Amino acid sequence: MSDFISASIIKKLEKPILTYKDIPYPATLIFNAGVAKYNGRYVMLFRNDYGDLENRKLYGTNIGLAFSDDGVNWEVSDKPCFTMQDDEVERAYDPRLTVIDGVCYVCFATDTKHGLRAGIASTTDFENFDIKYLSVPDNRNMVLFPEKINGLFTRLERPMPVYSRSHKDTFDIWLSQSPDLKFWGNSELVMGVEDVPFANDKIGPAAPPVRTEKGWLTTFHAVDIDYSRGKNGWEDRWQKRYTAGIALLDLEDPSKVIGIYDKPLIVADLPYENENGFRQDVIFPGGMILEDNGEVKIYYGASDTVECLATADVNELIDLCLK
Repeated sequence: MSDFISASIIKKLEKPILTYKDIPYPATLIFNAGVAKYNGRYVMLFRNDYGDLENRKLYGTNIGLAFSDDGVNWEVSDKPCFTMQDDEVERAYDPRLTVIDGVCYVCFATDTKHGLRAGIASTTDFENFDIKYLSVPDNRNMVLFPEKINGLFTRLERPMPVYSRSHKDTFDIWLSQSPDLKFWGNSELVMGVEDVPFANDKIGPAAPPVRTEKGWLTTFHAVDIDYSRGKNGWEDRWQKRYTAGIALLDLEDPSKVIGIYDKPLIVADLPYENENGFRQDVIFPGGMILEDNGEVKIYYGASDTVECLATADVNELIDLCLK
């Protein structure tokens, strides 16, 4: 696939908003954060893969906590706020935040000895987390819509079939609903890899959707693979490229796609999005906030190494989807 650039309506900051240097405890890779507005402040839960940066070795993962008054400058708490590890669960990571009726819900992924499981927890203080649900393997990249739809909690997700698709990484975006966050059904396909012109490997949800007058504005991640790519990061070979896309889903039935922008929305095309990156050419949105003035803040991890912020006008994003 050809070289990509970010959409012209996207405005990126001059530097990342969070790196390992900002963390007051052992930290190496800071990325894939969930961000929401809660009780008048911005709150962020970020993934921290910690280890030995100089020798490029990683030892573990936890989830850190930060607050902000403006959504740009962050104050990081003095210790991680969420971990999961026992005889079965090896780690939790990639948090996504959605506020519903005064409660902050956290979707996250876990690695277990018997497969990848997605989880949903709730919190009101970011110290105590009540785990509501863990999926069966293999499923992840879950995000909740910020309100019930037809009386039901609604989520986007990316199940990971291996035998029933064309090759091992052919993953798509699905939707499911629940009356109580525990029992899920009404599952529908939302978007397949074949619906995204700039993906040839897999797609999946990114940041939780936001409501607009025209529909649910929804980011997704899209992956293309090129086997001629060589060393693009810490590993001997990294042949995939992750970009961010944007789509608009129907307000009443979000399994229906109203429109989709046929090019990437955000691409790792700036030096700080790639330099010394664990895996270069990777963009992964985890948070999206629609401000009262129409500005959309999109928080994303770059190269699985730093957390970044881009902004755009909500009407221009909608126009991209409806062209």
